[in-house]
Amino acid sequence: MQANLLTIPHTILSNSNQYPNDIAMREKKFGVWKTKTWKQTYDEIKAISLALKSKGVKEKSTVAILGNNTPRWVIAETAAQSLRSIALGLYSDALENEIEYLLELTSCETVFVEDEEQADKILSLTKLKDIIKIIVYDEEKGMNKYNDRRLISYKKLLDLGNDLLQKDNKAYSYILNNLSEDDICIFCPTSGTTANPKLAMISHKNLLNHAKSYLDADPKNSNDEYVSVLPLPWIMEQTYAISKWCLSRMKVNFVEEPETMFDDLREIGPTFLLLGPRVWEQIAADIRSKIMDSSFIKRKLFDFFTKLKKSNDGKLVNFFCEHLLFRWLRDQMGFSYLKSAATGGAALGPDTFRFFVNIGIPLRQLYGQTEQLGAYTIHRKNDINYETVGIPFNGVEIDISEPDAEGLGEIIVKNKNCMNGYFKKNGKEQNISAGDWFHTGDAGYFNADGHLVVIDRITDLSFTSEKLRYSPQYLENKLKFSPFIAEAAVIGSNKPYLSAIICIRYSVLSKWAEQKRIAFTTYSDLASKKEIEKILIDEVREVNLSVPKKQQIKKFVLLYKEFDADDDELTRTKKLRRNFVINKYGEIVSAIYSEQKSLKIDTLINLQDGGTQRIKTELNIINME
Repeated sequence: MQANLLTIPHTILSNSNQYPNDIAMREKKFGVWKTKTWKQTYDEIKAISLALKSKGVKEKSTVAILGNNTPRWVIAETAAQSLRSIALGLYSDALENEIEYLLELTSCETVFVEDEEQADKILSLTKLKDIIKIIVYDEEKGMNKYNDRRLISYKKLLDLGNDLLQKDNKAYSYILNNLSEDDICIFCPTSGTTANPKLAMISHKNLLNHAKSYLDADPKNSNDEYVSVLPLPWIMEQTYAISKWCLSRMKVNFVEEPETMFDDLREIGPTFLLLGPRVWEQIAADIRSKIMDSSFIKRKLFDFFTKLKKSNDGKLVNFFCEHLLFRWLRDQMGFSYLKSAATGGAALGPDTFRFFVNIGIPLRQLYGQTEQLGAYTIHRKNDINYETVGIPFNGVEIDISEPDAEGLGEIIVKNKNCMNGYFKKNGKEQNISAGDWFHTGDAGYFNADGHLVVIDRITDLSFTSEKLRYSPQYLENKLKFSPFIAEAAVIGSNKPYLSAIICIRYSVLSKWAEQKRIAFTTYSDLASKKEIEKILIDEVREVNLSVPKKQQIKKFVLLYKEFDADDDELTRTKKLRRNFVINKYGEIVSAIYSEQKSLKIDTLINLQDGGTQRIKTELNIINME
């Protein structure tokens, strides 16, 4: 392949020429699945690209995209890249201040938005009024009320591009002739667990070559069905829904709404799926919740078969478990045709990992960073270890820096397909070399089988005042295996013992409370119920029995609200910002490590609609001893 052909637009062109009528994408709208062939996809990219050029979009300028995953998202990104512009994905739930920071950082002049809600966010950024020149909106509902000359509908932009193509059908070919594999094609935000996200600069060549390495480890082809549900600004979804899609020609399906995801999954029957740990945890919780709601016989069968499968992996056991229970469970979830499934972005607890593998879902754990283009380790087929993240891709080197006597140290990686550098760090671009070792900031070691074990962030590995070393993440994952626990923050650094702030899983416990005829009004009201407290005591006790005594949770509280990215308690990729949480709830932490048995709370919390709610309650400090 010629140097300038290793780009995303060139790859789509090749697919359009060779497989014009094959399905490239599907989208569900108004309950109906609509398809796009490779030729239709390519033709739309051509038109949007020419229209953007006519509107003044220049080389090396930034084109931002804000909204849920749709074919238009992919087309807008690729059209921008055709012009040698750089696509910047923005999380659909990002707040105005987050969006403003990234748009100002990149001097962004062009923004694609999904609907009225997202348009409102951009139009409210008065500081950037003279910088943002074009705002393209997809959904036209509610947009008539605006009188801003920067606004143009996606449909009108597409019509403009098609008119330009009729005048000169070779115009797009001239554009592609200027495109190089070394061009930066995306700015990808890092997770921002400790500060504002940095922007990783990633070229066509590195993005596509990394996807090739991934496909070597986990092959895909045109017969595979993938459902894109994780946000496209995230590097892993860029790899799956765009670069792997281009190279393997697997069909990418877009759900109608996040709320309809599981119904849509059942309709598609995907062969391949990537979900974040939080989603897998929710699915596991929902399964166990449904089992709790079922008949006495079904509950006993589920308990019997899951315990049997955990302790015995023989052919006869597999046959009975599969045909009497697990096949039915997978069918209920829409996972009947799965050939591979993956999770990444944060650690998935080994208990949850084992649960899915035991019921026949071919789940694999990934590990990586935005700077290294997402995952670079994976479990190979028939080589699963629930405590590890597998082995590196071909061409990726991993080592442990300054290991201790037990082999534990900082994970460092050398990847020829890493990012090109950070954009405008300290006022200028900071480049890196593919030959350099990248310090991940994670603590880990290699086990006897050569699998990488990731413990926690180095900065999060802590010691109690009794000099006990512990991993908060490890304990948090064990707690979250419970169907009743959505989030947990484990505390103990320089403290005499370990404690936890726990958020209940409202979707499960509210249903349980209704069945038990326990009256409640809000999340905080439910979390304060004695009956709920008793359930959580049992769950924490079970976790405590599975770890050494000195690593057991001695005290915990049930928080009056869920951890939320809008409150900076989670990142946009749903990673816990543990230190922020501990500082934010410092009064609660102080009460836990005192002789107090409860703490009165009178505070305001932010709601998703922008309003506030006053919370007046009393938090019980639950002592497990």
